[in-house]
Amino acid sequence: MTNRAQMPAGVVAGSIGRPLGGRGARFVTFPWVAALPAILFLVAMLVLPLAYNVQRTLAPGAALDDYRKLFFDSFYLNISFNTLALSAVVTLLCLVLGYPIAYYIARVAGRWKGLVVFLLVAPLLTSIIMRTFGWRALLARRGLVNTYLLDLGLIDAPLRMTNGPAIVVAGLVHLFIPFMVLSIAAVLQGQSERLEDSARILGAGRVSVFCRITLPLSLDGVATGTILVFMLTLGSFVTLQLLGGGAFQTLPLLIYQQFQATQDLGFATVLSNLLVVIALACMWLQMRLIRRRGTQP
Repeated sequence: MTNRAQMPAGVVAGSIGRPLGGRGARFVTFPWVAALPAILFLVAMLVLPLAYNVQRTLAPGAALDDYRKLFFDSFYLNISFNTLALSAVVTLLCLVLGYPIAYYIARVAGRWKGLVVFLLVAPLLTSIIMRTFGWRALLARRGLVNTYLLDLGLIDAPLRMTNGPAIVVAGLVHLFIPFMVLSIAAVLQGQSERLEDSARILGAGRVSVFCRITLPLSLDGVATGTILVFMLTLGSFVTLQLLGGGAFQTLPLLIYQQFQATQDLGFATVLSNLLVVIALACMWLQMRLIRRRGTQP
């Protein structure tokens, strides 16, 4: 009787998914069977509720009026534009500030790489609410910044630095920049530094090497980080509520108001569907970019 350990690797691999011969043979299950509980959970808790919301809002009557109000009323169009604009600004700032950090981690940090990554990831272990309240503690009228400015005699009265678009953008960038940095750093670390060294040997300058080699090869990480930060900003609510103070209106805040204040559940569902569609569009765009660059079959 042939020992299974002595069988060729191809024979053992080919037996996956069907019974192995022998008296005490066991059936080796397909990989998707192990993922079946998670798939069922996602279908029951995510797909079916979303499908029910879409089906309910497409029924004749008030739901269709809600869609008309959303897409043709200038007030709600402005809120949708503000939401997309805020997400775009935060994403752009995260990219501009995060790429140098990612490059430092991948190319310069050396033995300090672990410490830099720890400092980058450590804030993610803290609640979003706590990090947002940290901004309020710094920039409130009696916060740390105003206190120091008053003690130094640079101002006569406390400055109002909260409840505005600028503090909202700063808070969101602080929250989501680690996702951008980690996405880009992972791709940069996978690049071979020999390409850059070869270009320098052939006479290319630092700027030319970066623009023609480093940046093009890191576009996968840039695309992933950009879409990830954009989607996270799109659905952010706590930071806008605590730092914006109602001065900057977005779709998540509008949904909250429809649920809590006016209790217009139908219109709130329509607004939620719009956010879901935008998120799905971002995911589709990411998949298209990945396939175009040949990183996915």
